[in-house]
Amino acid sequence: MGDALLPFPRGIARSRALEKATADGHIAGWFRRWDIPRFVPLRLIASMQLTHATSDMNMAEDRLGHQRRTGAYAWRRFLQQGTVIAGGSDFPVESPNPFFGLHAAVTRQDHHDQPSGGWYPQQRMTLVEAFRAFTLDAAYAAHQEHCLGTLEPGKWADFILVDHDIFADAPERLWSTKVLQTWVAGKRVFALPE
Repeated sequence: MGDALLPFPRGIARSRALEKATADGHIAGWFRRWDIPRFVPLRLIASMQLTHATSDMNMAEDRLGHQRRTGAYAWRRFLQQGTVIAGGSDFPVESPNPFFGLHAAVTRQDHHDQPSGGWYPQQRMTLVEAFRAFTLDAAYAAHQEHCLGTLEPGKWADFILVDHDIFADAPERLWSTKVLQTWVAGKRVFALPE
């Protein structure tokens, strides 16, 4: 994590490049801004626990310094250069609820809508980008995109039903989304009691 990360995966990425694989830059939260472009030639995946931005925002700058803020949870920078972001929760450090991560990615605010306008809002993701980070791109990072990450013929049909349309409702509501049903491999394994 941080400054010491990139020299380590460079060797991994180069050796795996021969196998046409990818390397995982875990955890890609705070970087020096000039290190972010290094993900591209090394073909690194940015593994990001999206709720860390809103969990860390009140203390991170004091601990890591004002100068490093331009590399703080720089999702937009990574996406603009074509780096894949694999979203995760970092459970048990954070809640395993992916809607908390979607909310953090899209608003860069906590559950009380603070700070107003979001913490470094120029780095926020769109909902489609954040959703992809938690689904297809997370499956890609695990080399499972052939069977997970999207709903299409030949894949496992893992999906959930939720209490509202997250793509139509206000982003501020994302974190409070409730799962009504969970389906794994096409079979219902959970249903919220009515």
